[in-house]
Amino acid sequence: MDTNSPFSDVMLENERFAATYQFADLRGQARRGLAVLTCMDSRIDPLRMLGLAPGDAKILRNAGARVTDDVLRTLVLASYLLGVKRVMVVPHTDCRMTIDSEDDVHHAIATAGGPDTRSLSFMTTRDIRESLAHDVQKVRSSPYLKDLPVAGFIYHIDSGRLEQTE
Repeated sequence: MDTNSPFSDVMLENERFAATYQFADLRGQARRGLAVLTCMDSRIDPLRMLGLAPGDAKILRNAGARVTDDVLRTLVLASYLLGVKRVMVVPHTDCRMTIDSEDDVHHAIATAGGPDTRSLSFMTTRDIRESLAHDVQKVRSSPYLKDLPVAGFIYHIDSGRLEQTE
């Protein structure tokens, strides 16, 4: 193993993980019929948050837990081919995507030495409840996801509790 690689620490941990790997018999189906869309925030552990185990659910993550075209595409595949029968959309409190405006995020990236990102939409929101209601409705109104139960929840970072909003 290349110890000078920026990934040497995680590759070492992967060797340890693989030595006792126990999920080879899991199938690609969501055993509990659940898909969870949540934020990429590293403070969120979606399986533990919901009392789930590997193989129980499909976990989708992006900045802000927003329903994008890619999320819809993934939910179509998951619902028809991978056993998903219900969907949770779970943004969280204290999310960077709710603190800054689009312009603020573009400026912060540029200030950090990044490129001009104004051609991208980061889907920031000042009102987490309003954007959550919009995202839940986006799943509900998809012609490809008819009759798929979907609900919105807010994960409270300070307590670990979920609040159902829809």
